[in-house]
Amino acid sequence: MLKNPEDRRARRSRKLLKESLLELMKQKTFADISVRDVTDAADMNRGTFYLHYSGTAELLQSLEEDLLEEIQALVDAHMQETVAVGSVAPVFEPVLDFAVEHRETCAVLFTSSEASGFFQSIQRLVHENGTPLVRAWFSPADPRQTDYLLNFLAWGFIGLLAEWFEKDIALPKAELLAAAQRMAEGASAALFAQEGRGRK
Repeated sequence: MLKNPEDRRARRSRKLLKESLLELMKQKTFADISVRDVTDAADMNRGTFYLHYSGTAELLQSLEEDLLEEIQALVDAHMQETVAVGSVAPVFEPVLDFAVEHRETCAVLFTSSEASGFFQSIQRLVHENGTPLVRAWFSPADPRQTDYLLNFLAWGFIGLLAEWFEKDIALPKAELLAAAQRMAEGASAALFAQEGRGRK
């Protein structure tokens, strides 16, 4: 069955608008980018823009959602191995590979002051996927301990990645993986050792 040419055109238009927004975000803050800026950069009329998005905020949100969906797919693909080995490396490494593959998009979002919504979405992603891992590995008696650990790790991982992109991913991936692993192991050991002392 042939695909609808209208669907292909719509996908191309959305892709071009997102690419144009990314290029503009390298040059100025998101707050200073107008719909006209995006359509001029995409060589597209505003009517076509409004067929797909209500404004630049929705366009940015769509761009972020695309990225998060792909990251979630990677997490899903490596979750079983992560549970089995008791380490974040099996899931964190493919996410880093994805970040390198999409370095321009990730660099813009991770270093943008307007990306607080994106960071919060990553925090939720870490929390939703990390909760079953923490339960499997540590069986915490107090669910608040899980929240403390995952909130700490989520923002720690975000900080690591933001620093990585700010330095143009100069740090070797192996070192970043090791830092993430040490962070996860150190925080969980300290938190759940304290919980164990509290139950004695």
